[in-house]
Order: sequence, then C-alpha cells, then structure tokens
Amino acid sequence: MITWQIEQIKLNLKYTWKLSRNATDFKLNNIITVGDGKHNGKGEVAPNIRYNETPELMLSEFERFANVAPSTCIHIEEFTELLDSLKLPNALRFGIESAYIHFRCVQSGESVCDYLGIQHPTIIATSFSLPIMPADEIAAFYKQHHLERFTRLKLKVNAEYAHDLLQALSKVTRQPLIIDANEGWKNPDELLSFLNELTPYNIDIIEQPMPAGLDAEYTYVKKQSPFLLIADESICNHANFEQLKHQFHGINMKLMKAGGYINGLRLLNEAVKHNMHTMVGCMIETSLGISSAMNVCAGVKFIDLDGFLIIKDEPFGIIEENKGQLRVI
Repeated sequence: MITWQIEQIKLNLKYTWKLSRNATDFKLNNIITVGDGKHNGKGEVAPNIRYNETPELMLSEFERFANVAPSTCIHIEEFTELLDSLKLPNALRFGIESAYIHFRCVQSGESVCDYLGIQHPTIIATSFSLPIMPADEIAAFYKQHHLERFTRLKLKVNAEYAHDLLQALSKVTRQPLIIDANEGWKNPDELLSFLNELTPYNIDIIEQPMPAGLDAEYTYVKKQSPFLLIADESICNHANFEQLKHQFHGINMKLMKAGGYINGLRLLNEAVKHNMHTMVGCMIETSLGISSAMNVCAGVKFIDLDGFLIIKDEPFGIIEENKGQLRVI
C-alpha cells in the first residue's frame, strides 16, 4: 500500500525578490511525499500567484487528489490520466507527478532520465537573476554575491527603470545578459524603441516583455526585434506552436508551469520541431525542485535554474553550485 502526504514549508529569502509585478521576502512551497513504508519519493510544489496559485489552494486541491489517489502502484500512463482528469493547478500537478516518478525510480533503482527515456544532461551552467532594485545598488549587489562566476546573468526590469538598471549592470560586467520584464511593457512601439537602444549592450535574449495574450503585438515586435524573444508567461501547460513561432524565437519551459515531466518534455520537443530555441527555467524552488528540472536539460540552449540559490538555509542540499555549474550531490 502506498500513502500520500503534503507538507507546507516556508522559504525565507536572502534578499527581497522583486519583479515588475510584485515583491516578496519569502515563499510558501509544498513537498509531496509518496511511499510504501520501504521506499519514498518527493516532489516540490512552487505555487505562483501569476497563475492564481495560492498556498491555500495547493492544500485544498491536494485533498481533492488524495480522495482518489491510488493506494497501489499503477502504470505511469494510467497515473497521468488520473491527474489530467482532476485538472489540478500546474504546480501541484508537477509536485504529485514528480513525487510518483521519483518513488518508482527509487523502487526500481533507475535514474529519472532512464525512466523517462531521455538523454542524461552533461554540463548544466545556470544563469543568475538580479531582482529589481535601485540602480545605484547593483554594483554592490554584483560584488557581494560574486556574480562574476556565472557565464550569463538575467536582469529583472520594469519599463520605468529598465535602461537605468541595464546601464548600472553594464558598468560592472560584460557578461551576456537576459533581460526579463515579466510582462512589464504594454505598448509594442515603446518596447521596440527600448530594444533598439540596447544594441550596444551584450544582450542574449529578451524574455516575455509584454503580457501574454498580445498575439498581434508580439508578431509585430518579433519581425523588428534586434534580439531573440523568449516566451515565458505566454506558455504554460499548453501552447499553439503554429501561432507561438510567429511571436517568439523560443520558449522558457518551467516544470511548475508545464505540470509534469512528461508534458514539459513534450513542450520542449514541440519547440524544437517548430525551430524554436529552448530554455529551462524555474520558480523560487529548493534544490529538490531544481534537481528535477536538471533532468530535462540535455540539449537545451538556455538554462536558468538559480531559484534555490536565493533561499536562506536551503533545506535539502541536493545540488552543488561551482562557478555557475550545477551538480547533484
């Protein structure tokens, strides 16, 4: 017989995590555990208010799952069909699915990659994100956190102060940059004007500069953008890639948005089929969630898995980071 449990954990952060739409000093995540008394598997749930996922909803929706959860091991296809029928929030669905897959892997002694039939990743070099802060604090933040060790940085910006933030960061480094506005611009012409001012800087990609759903606006911007546009909020667990490829050059797949390993891999494969760049990202997650995302990084062009690095007293210690490279220990 197998049993299911959920535990809420409070994750205090090393500093205020500020985006264009909100700010926080802590996160409330959940850990799902499934076991048979001899083996167990764990999965993480990192709810995101952007998708109407609250800590309270995760607990109530888990109870709905627990009422019909299997008490014996079933095939993964049957298990995912059950999850699909419940229409759970994506982050919770991922926590449950990943816990079950991890449990089955512990039982069988195989790796997650072997279980899923995917290539094992080799070098996983993550970018590191700077939250929004006053521009005159960026140099000290860069030095304090030794950000020179990362091969790529992500700068969180808002429309109002984006240029000031970029100028401040560019004074201390020439590392390649990801500019992430988290849907901060509303007007496509104003966005293009900003993008055209960035050509002197070492910019790799622009991530989700306008709100999801602005299909015509994104198509317009993509045709004129001097940089690669990557979809984040515009892709969750489903996407119309025939439409998306005209709006973006690539996608940022996050397992918490995709709702599971299997669907996340499907989204990455669909992006490749449509000649789009791939990126694997994360929410603020412990090393449990990040180590899960590391499993799907083989062949991915951009990796942004720094969510565990900003947690004070990270509880699991599953990952070692050295010079920006991640390794499960």
